[in-house]
Amino acid sequence: MSEREALIDAFLANSEWANAQICDLAGDASARRYKRLKLASGATAVLMDAPDEDGNGTDQFASMARFLTNKGLSAPQIYLKDHSQGLLLLEDLGDDLFARVISKDPSSEIPLYAAAADVLTALHQHTPPSELPQMDAATLAEMVEPVFSWYVAGADLPWQHAWTAFHEAISPVLTDHLEAPNTLVLRDYHAENLLWLPDRDGVAKVGLLDFQDALIGHKAYDLVSLLQDARRDVPIEVERKTKAHFVQASGLDPHSFDLTYALLGAQRNLRIIGVFARLCMHYGKPHYVDLIPRVYDLAMRNLQHPILKAPADILAESMPAPTPDLIEKLKTKCATIPTP
Repeated sequence: MSEREALIDAFLANSEWANAQICDLAGDASARRYKRLKLASGATAVLMDAPDEDGNGTDQFASMARFLTNKGLSAPQIYLKDHSQGLLLLEDLGDDLFARVISKDPSSEIPLYAAAADVLTALHQHTPPSELPQMDAATLAEMVEPVFSWYVAGADLPWQHAWTAFHEAISPVLTDHLEAPNTLVLRDYHAENLLWLPDRDGVAKVGLLDFQDALIGHKAYDLVSLLQDARRDVPIEVERKTKAHFVQASGLDPHSFDLTYALLGAQRNLRIIGVFARLCMHYGKPHYVDLIPRVYDLAMRNLQHPILKAPADILAESMPAPTPDLIEKLKTKCATIPTP
């Protein structure tokens, strides 16, 4: 038994879950690990194992889960906690991820995406926790850096000068055209982090899984995360209808929102390209680079907005397309680069 397994046993020892059957669940891009516990009665729970030393402590998750459930949303209830060891025992919201439900029943896609958009509309009606960091224009600009220091660098191309030029071009665009951050942003809001809970009512029908990295940001950010999904192709018609549904329900100006959506779409997708390259070359997770072509296409689509011409021109000269040869090159560097 490993030291970590012994800690988990001690965590569960004085609870009804001490002798539960345990099986692994799929993890995510972080160091967090998940296990499903099952009692003889059939009751289940989910163990989150997120050691503090990995930067994935459980206190942020627990705090945000309480905030969301207090607003009538379906974050998991917390049964047991030990933040000092990075352990939580959570309500099991099941296996009906949006991506799985839609795969089994394609006709559910538009209704499920509309339901996810309604969650955001409801969430944005509440003042976010004041202690959260703000994702302002300067922060958004800095967050794009990994596409240069990991993806462009991984292609064996010079990147420092291009990053400086891009940062100088994108910063004033974001500053001039984005309102001050004023709403809760969950950040990883997509079809593999949302669960369908049809027995619940209203916005509680959507189960929320990944929100510990929440920030104060802009209303369009999570909608971009939902509709420009790095992991699955969202049909253009689904994106169009869901975005229109959100804009109308939120009482937003469509023209202004389209601009914000394009800006955050470009920013977010460029960052993800760099993050996926880093997950391969630094963390030894090569399958993430297979997602880069989809994300690249999404970034390029957003960069077609006229307001983004200057930064788009810089990228056209400095950032290569993710050809099969480049994807393979990134994979050959898997787990070989300790720092950018």
